[in-house]
Amino acid sequence: MDLNQLMAQAQAMQSRLTQLEDELKAREYTGTQGGEDGVIVTVNGDFEVQSVTISDALMKEDKEMLQDMVLIAVNNAIEAAKKDREEKLGSAAGGLNIPGL
Repeated sequence: MDLNQLMAQAQAMQSRLTQLEDELKAREYTGTQGGEDGVIVTVNGDFEVQSVTISDALMKEDKEMLQDMVLIAVNNAIEAAKKDREEKLGSAAGGLNIPGL
């Protein structure tokens, strides 16, 4: 394989990874705790919290329990986003372990 072919493949991979990054940033991931009568948190692909929904029934509950439920739901949403990112970028990079991705 000559250097020009290698450079073309590297540029194509970089383009695909950039496209995947953009797609992942636009996605939303949901984490829950307590089902639909609990806490629902949505984050985007940049791991930024977009929304928090707390059922009316929980507003009457213990403050510490509610705080724990929010924390768990946020972590669940972030974990879903991270897992999706690793799967998508890992397969696009052909299994290469590229620092920073």
